[in-house]
Amino acid sequence: MRGLHADTGYLLYRLGLRSGQLFNTYLQESGVRLRHYAVLRFLATSEGALQRELSTRLGYDPSAIVGLVDDLEKLGFAERRPSPDDRRSRIVVLTEAGGAFLRDTDEAGQRVTNDLLGPLGPAERQALHDLLLRVADRP
Repeated sequence: MRGLHADTGYLLYRLGLRSGQLFNTYLQESGVRLRHYAVLRFLATSEGALQRELSTRLGYDPSAIVGLVDDLEKLGFAERRPSPDDRRSRIVVLTEAGGAFLRDTDEAGQRVTNDLLGPLGPAERQALHDLLLRVADRP
């Protein structure tokens, strides 16, 4: 029987847990968690998104998206607006305050990455990133 550290899936899981713990520790004071941050980062790359699109793209349960967007609205980081394509639908958009928050957390994200990947050199970090993108972008 092989050990846990021979299982790549387990190692990815452990790395994800550690990354989330580090990032959530940094974000703790702001009232934002990593799941909120992911929504904000997605919104920063779009002109807005329907909640069901956020659910699909981020892999979160639709009911979780509702709560996350509610939280972000309370903080002033996102808002729901009528969809330009369908007035019955509402899109979620990043506010100026949300964009400022993301800019302020860029350094923290880099610190978390540096902490996690400290044992790797620059070329190894880039190779790992490229491999993870290839795996993550699969349908």
